[in-house]
Amino acid sequence: MSLFFAGLSTFRTSRRRYSYLAILAATALGLAFPNQADRLLALPLVVGMVGLGVAHGACDQWVVPAAVPSSGLMGSWHYWLRFLVGYLGLAALVGVLWWGWPALTVGLFFLLTVWHWGSADAPATPRVSAGGWLVHSLLRGLLLFAVPAWWWPVQTSNIVNDLLVFAGSSALRPAAFSVAAQSLGAVVLAGHLGLWAVYGRQGRVGVVLTDLLETTLLLGLLVVLPPRLSVGVYFVFWHSLQHVLRLNHWLGRSGAPGKPRLLAELTFFLRRAAPLLALSCLALLLMGWWLAAEQRPSAAAWFSFALVVASIVTMPHALLVTLVMDARHWRMLRRPAPGQHP
Repeated sequence: MSLFFAGLSTFRTSRRRYSYLAILAATALGLAFPNQADRLLALPLVVGMVGLGVAHGACDQWVVPAAVPSSGLMGSWHYWLRFLVGYLGLAALVGVLWWGWPALTVGLFFLLTVWHWGSADAPATPRVSAGGWLVHSLLRGLLLFAVPAWWWPVQTSNIVNDLLVFAGSSALRPAAFSVAAQSLGAVVLAGHLGLWAVYGRQGRVGVVLTDLLETTLLLGLLVVLPPRLSVGVYFVFWHSLQHVLRLNHWLGRSGAPGKPRLLAELTFFLRRAAPLLALSCLALLLMGWWLAAEQRPSAAAWFSFALVVASIVTMPHALLVTLVMDARHWRMLRRPAPGQHP
């Protein structure tokens, strides 16, 4: 009973509660109106995709200066020039990969997304080892791909093959996709059971309960809604929203401790994201106009186009989050074990 009340207290003060409620609402809507879920979720997803999905990377330029606030980088034009060249250079590199090696780039994009979503969104475990963080991150990211591939095999394989064909590559054979989906599912299931057993032996009951809660919520979402909807809901209302709340704290947002107020948090973030968000939306409109002028794109082509665009900016964004915001985990990996010399 004490664990229940502790969990309830954590829920009330956790910034993740907003994502939990959004996932529950989308899952309930899918259960109640399975044939109309796409139309009912269309408006929230479109608004959220702009205000959270696109916007959540529009403050990347503040990450490094916030990491070293005494460096004076905020006012240094040298920093802004290096940031712009580096960010756009990495994005351009991904564009070149799509043009020259589309099949390889599809695989790299999915692997990068597995890592970025997993490392950013797995439950915070402040006293876990760096190795435990790596394993937990990979398992969380793989879960988001394994469940749709297992429960919605036709729809998921269609997304992958549509993207491959859109990029100019060959589609996967159904047998190959089926084997990959089953293998991935087995790895994710065994990995989670092993992870929870290790945490349990370490007395990390709170971490196990939190991960069980989040895994159950995600399983419900990924099973009830088809992949295009479930991944969209997750990306907007979990991944993007949690990054916004985390980055606000990183940037020095001083709200009520442990009790972020959603409207105030979004206002704080969007004021800083507005310039790049406007430029990003303009660029997306121009690229969409170009696609429509070149062909009469189907819904599958539009979705594949969105994934290609997302992949181009995911590389620099994910590197910033991993190398700067998650630097403490990598520092732990380099520390010598007790009794060893550095």
